[in-house]
Amino acid sequence: MFGKKKTETKRPVGQADIDACLAKAVAQGDMVNLKFAFTPNSPLRDESPEVLDTAKYAYLRPSDADRGGAYDQALALVSRPEIQQHHVTQLKAKRPAQLHADVVMALADNAVRLEKFTVAAQAYEMLRIRERMREEYAAQAEAALDQGDLNTAVRGFRIATGLSYDYAAFPEPMPLVPNYQSRALMLHAIYPKRPEDSIALLPPERQIPAALNYLLLDPELAARLREKPADVLVNFIAEYVRQRDPQWDEFVKRYREACEIVRDIGEKMKGIADQKQEQGAKLREEIALQELGVDPKEVPAKLLGRSIEPGDWWQYLKDLVYQHPASVLFVTRQMVTRDIEIVMPRFYQNAPLGRALGLFD
Repeated sequence: MFGKKKTETKRPVGQADIDACLAKAVAQGDMVNLKFAFTPNSPLRDESPEVLDTAKYAYLRPSDADRGGAYDQALALVSRPEIQQHHVTQLKAKRPAQLHADVVMALADNAVRLEKFTVAAQAYEMLRIRERMREEYAAQAEAALDQGDLNTAVRGFRIATGLSYDYAAFPEPMPLVPNYQSRALMLHAIYPKRPEDSIALLPPERQIPAALNYLLLDPELAARLREKPADVLVNFIAEYVRQRDPQWDEFVKRYREACEIVRDIGEKMKGIADQKQEQGAKLREEIALQELGVDPKEVPAKLLGRSIEPGDWWQYLKDLVYQHPASVLFVTRQMVTRDIEIVMPRFYQNAPLGRALGLFD
């Protein structure tokens, strides 16, 4: 009546299944899955209660769509007898696994190919070659730039940036993350005393270096480019922005529309500031806004493509930069009234960077 519950012995995982799962992780540049394969609860371990042939672990196994190309190369790698033996030993060991260097290297290279730069940086760091790889990619990119190959140059510098480390991170150095939102707030932290103090209105000899420092994130990499001709740097930055932000043209469209709104507000503001001089400044501002018939916050809302509440300038700036990192280079803070401050487009005619990025004709 109360018989013992029948238990089933787990079928050992075959070497072909182990190789297939590891090959998928390597081909996809997936360090998480590679490390998980050797954890105590991994379904690849014979002593683990977890079973590979279940829906729960279907993500570990390659699908038909995964096969071919990078997967086949990874499978050939992990199927080498010495690497198979290494993996069998690690799966039986009662300690943290020691990943095979060739496998980690292949995973890192695939992570670069797939633009998983944080994973690549961590993998190369495990092999203690991250700095050397970063320098190699930067050198090749600089050579490509000198030869006029913008696409290769930009991709190379993007990889080199992705392989940089933040040594100020706590509790230990970590891959440098693209913290454009924080950097954008720092760029606009001080309200410009004069319009020309805004980064959007800096002369080319100052705006271009500032753009390089901001976009590349790494001052050392930016310094490698500063001595290049101005026209080369303008084209480089334009290509960098478009590779980093495939939706840039959508922002350009909204930027131009926001410029039209600003022009409309400017025309309606003419003459209003001198009216009702005998009344308080606060009342004059309210009268001006009533006569405008336009909410100034329509400008940042147009730039972003949506409105947010309560709509402070820094909120719009953070959300805008999250979508389009380079947008911070072409906007400025503007006090409209004593209580309303907005982010608005700002440029000067014939600005080479803005023209190269299509912000104006």
